[in-house]
Amino acid sequence: MFSELQPTAVWAHFATLCRIPRQSKQEDALRGHLRDWAIGHGLATQVDTAGNLIIRKAASPGREHVPGMVLQGHLDMVCQKNSDSTHDFSRDPIKAVLRDGFLIAEDTTLGADNGMGVAMILAVLEDTTLTHGPIEALFTVDEEAGMGGAQGLASGVLQGHVMLNLDTEEWGEFYLGCAGGMDVNVSRPGQAQPLPGGHETWQLALRGLRGGHSGVNIHEGRGNAIKLLVRVLHDLARRHPLLLCELRGGTARNALPREAFATIALPAGRGAELADELNRWQSLLSQELAGVESGLQLSAQVQATSATQVLSAQEQGVWLNTLHASPHGVRRMSQRVPGVVETSNNLGMVDLKPVSGTCNFMVRSLLDSGSQALADEIICLWALSGTVAETAGQYPGWTPNPDSPLLKLCQQVYRNEFKAESTVQVIHAGLECGIIAAKYPGMDIVSFGPTIRGAHAPGESVDVASVARTWQLLTAILAAHA
Repeated sequence: MFSELQPTAVWAHFATLCRIPRQSKQEDALRGHLRDWAIGHGLATQVDTAGNLIIRKAASPGREHVPGMVLQGHLDMVCQKNSDSTHDFSRDPIKAVLRDGFLIAEDTTLGADNGMGVAMILAVLEDTTLTHGPIEALFTVDEEAGMGGAQGLASGVLQGHVMLNLDTEEWGEFYLGCAGGMDVNVSRPGQAQPLPGGHETWQLALRGLRGGHSGVNIHEGRGNAIKLLVRVLHDLARRHPLLLCELRGGTARNALPREAFATIALPAGRGAELADELNRWQSLLSQELAGVESGLQLSAQVQATSATQVLSAQEQGVWLNTLHASPHGVRRMSQRVPGVVETSNNLGMVDLKPVSGTCNFMVRSLLDSGSQALADEIICLWALSGTVAETAGQYPGWTPNPDSPLLKLCQQVYRNEFKAESTVQVIHAGLECGIIAAKYPGMDIVSFGPTIRGAHAPGESVDVASVARTWQLLTAILAAHA
């Protein structure tokens, strides 16, 4: 299938990325493969102390005087799959199908974020017919799990003063700024109690949500499976003798949770009441999310083997009350950049058992003070119950420079190549550009890429035609850069 797509070299490299597992913090196999590939092509390579791979390519003949260009993308991908999928991201290749002009992974994420950008950079390094100045390809690691590669990039490693980041997802748009952010990690020890006699245990499941990128899709009103299931549990616990055994949901900090599961205990014989309650909630939530979440499913199944422990009444109250009160979604829209989210928060993961519990919030803002303020609110909310919540992985935003010479070059090349005007955007998602710009003051950076739909969720897809146009634009910018 990949061999039938154009441009051939780009898709051949993307096929390689689909074959080699590349979870965050587990990029060693891919990095080693790419380093060997580069050496085999006579290219200089370097792996820095953070695990980032830098590959350098000399200028094409007659272009040695041109200032160097940095091309940047990240090696890792968000690994999300449907709960009924047997896919193992640590060993299985990504399976993709071609449908209606899009390459799609139906049951998992595709890794087009940021595999398409990486594939294009590799194709540039390989192609001996292109016109360009000196090129430094920077392939970072751990972007999706905290931007560890960019955070660990040392100053002085890169020689170029202009950079094209290929990690945005809407063809025809140039990105000039992004949100910064941080994680808020919550941890609390538990007080397990034995399950009383005469109880049945049930597993509640909330499935079928769209999920998506917690920066790109946060403003679309999509459901958060954790928040919705907690809302149901909170209501059930007020009106029924419900005991909570476990609660888990979400598998990635930067993805909107699509599924959440709870194990509960009720006195025997309450199954019919539970079914009626869940039918009521199914109808209510479907009505509230009509037009946004058509696939929502709320179900309960009695467990053949009962749990042996439950949370204490106090712990159950702390977790259900605080999770229910915790913020999620858009806090504020930007007044400076119309139509762009300024500050938001994603309750991305929860893992609660009788003996302990954890959850994660990912806070983003175009203003560093905005993300800090929202993170402080979350920390203070949990502190009311004596629960430890700490920030981690803070990264700066990328401040737009509307006078960027590189932007003007990109816009002119786009105009020449496609006889149309591009647009300039600021993205609420986090990019590594802000971190790199802080380490390399004065670095002129622009980001662009092909159209990708559903990043960070199963069903992720990439518009095949936009890949060819992005390649055309990239190579034309390299030729025009002087």
